[in-house]
Amino acid sequence: MENVMHQSSLEQDTPPTPPPAPAGSTRKPGGWKSIKYIIGNESFEKLASMSLISNMTVYLNTKYNMSGIFVVNVVTIWNGSSNIASLAGAFISDAYLGRFRTLLYGSIASLLGIGTMTLTAAIRQLRPPTCINGESHCQHPQTWQLVFLFMALGLLSLGAGGIRPCNIAFGADQFDTKTEKGRAQLESFFNWWYFSFTIALIFALTAVVYIQTNVSWVLGFAVPTACLGISITIFLLGCHTYVYKDPQGSIFSDMAKVIIAACRKHRLRTVGSFYDPPVTGLDSSPTTLLARTDRFRFLDKAAIIAEPSELDSHGISNNGWRLCSLQQVEQLKCLVAIAPVWVSGIGCFITMDQQNTFGVLQLMQMNRSVGSHFKIPPGWMNLTSMIALSTWIIIYEQIYIPQARKMTRKDKRLTMQQRISIGILMSILCMLVAGFVEKKRRDSATVQGLFTSPMSFAFLVPQFFFSGMTEAFAAVALMEFFTTQMPESMRTIAGAIFFLSLSVASYIGSLLVNVIHSATGKRGKSPWLGGRDLNNNRLDYYYYVIATLATLNLLYFNFFATHYISSRGGGGGRSAESSTDYHPRNLSESERENERKDLERDGAR
Repeated sequence: MENVMHQSSLEQDTPPTPPPAPAGSTRKPGGWKSIKYIIGNESFEKLASMSLISNMTVYLNTKYNMSGIFVVNVVTIWNGSSNIASLAGAFISDAYLGRFRTLLYGSIASLLGIGTMTLTAAIRQLRPPTCINGESHCQHPQTWQLVFLFMALGLLSLGAGGIRPCNIAFGADQFDTKTEKGRAQLESFFNWWYFSFTIALIFALTAVVYIQTNVSWVLGFAVPTACLGISITIFLLGCHTYVYKDPQGSIFSDMAKVIIAACRKHRLRTVGSFYDPPVTGLDSSPTTLLARTDRFRFLDKAAIIAEPSELDSHGISNNGWRLCSLQQVEQLKCLVAIAPVWVSGIGCFITMDQQNTFGVLQLMQMNRSVGSHFKIPPGWMNLTSMIALSTWIIIYEQIYIPQARKMTRKDKRLTMQQRISIGILMSILCMLVAGFVEKKRRDSATVQGLFTSPMSFAFLVPQFFFSGMTEAFAAVALMEFFTTQMPESMRTIAGAIFFLSLSVASYIGSLLVNVIHSATGKRGKSPWLGGRDLNNNRLDYYYYVIATLATLNLLYFNFFATHYISSRGGGGGRSAESSTDYHPRNLSESERENERKDLERDGAR
């Protein structure tokens, strides 16, 4: 059962419970018994989607003849759209379908998208004629061919919008965070969730990417299509074990109401009674409440009863756009409080995005030979990042934490601040190393007048390694921060916010590419970016620009954003039930009445 019921939700009809769990509200938490199905579903889904993401740059470059700037824009905007669709998925999940159904329908949309991509590889007429590497003039795809391609990418984005905000939240629903054991299990779940699908990615980036590059794109797309079918099957097999929580209304409209109501009352002094109606769950049991905080006090004005006429005869707000409940205000405060850390996450993800596009393009113009008969597929380089991430998680969970516990007699973990700071530092090293390697690659090719540099692909390993460590430290910590820093009713929103940061990072990355291309190509000069041949560009300069932005991000995080991370808890943040700033409490009717009187006295003062 969700912890917080919004006043606006009480005014709506209760959405029906998902068919697989008609008695979901009486189920005991599924725990690890349910998690095995959820992680199994997530692993096969990631195996399918990441085999496309990792090799999409290669596919569009070799089969659709897209040049450097165009292919980077398509891939980054597609990634950004997939992530921003998470907001729509979060809204639909919370307001109408619930997390289970949203996950299921998102998986079906992804299956249709991957199937359509398979058709682009199987039907020759859906693509332009193949262009040989080094040719300066290649036939571009026709408009209708691009429309079919973008339709496939759109379905994949639609599916991602349903899957991404709900998978981690649905998994977290399976643990009882009211107990110490449940909170400890939830913290480990984040790492093992990342670890499990990372192992699946290793298989995707070896077998599937090899098939796509060296055997057949048709077969290479058919395999992830089958994997996604298996993913949906596994997910449905676990229906009898899941804990289902009913949709209780999206908080997006509540947030808009709080902002508008606070603006309408901007001249009102923070004096008077606060509107804090009793809130109960669907089973009529007391619900966890968020206590009033002193942060962002301007928003408190939305909950002040300025005139008696704002309430009806039953003490209910007549107009939710003029008077909101304290619970609505506090939930918006939770969201505003994570914004500074969210901005730092965007800086990390901009760095990570470079390896999926420019990193792969670098590899395509390097010596990829291993021995005399085998060449490394470009998509395989992402294995380095995945191996680095999974190796660190094993070391952290199986070696570092047990040894620290033996030495200190406590569950000693790196704080969120430490992990995010280390992740940002890794992103800086990633770009510095990438710039140095690119200069060496370019020089070795231009000296000999070659399109493909004789320099070995192995020189790219360090930058992909640092990219993986950025994800291992920063991305995992950020996902944990967003999820645990909010009440359970906002977990889907937390997942959407995480993927929104990925989306914004993709859009900013695309904007930077186009701005730098335009700014450096003026007055007849050769631009740093653009064209099919990286040897005519200065990609190393672009990498150094990103490294500079990452350095500014490190300073910003440590001198500003870090103040918004709680110092309590094993991971440096707070558990789902406690915080130094926000204190959910289970209150009886008499306790809620006493607290309302206290809040009214505070407002009068």
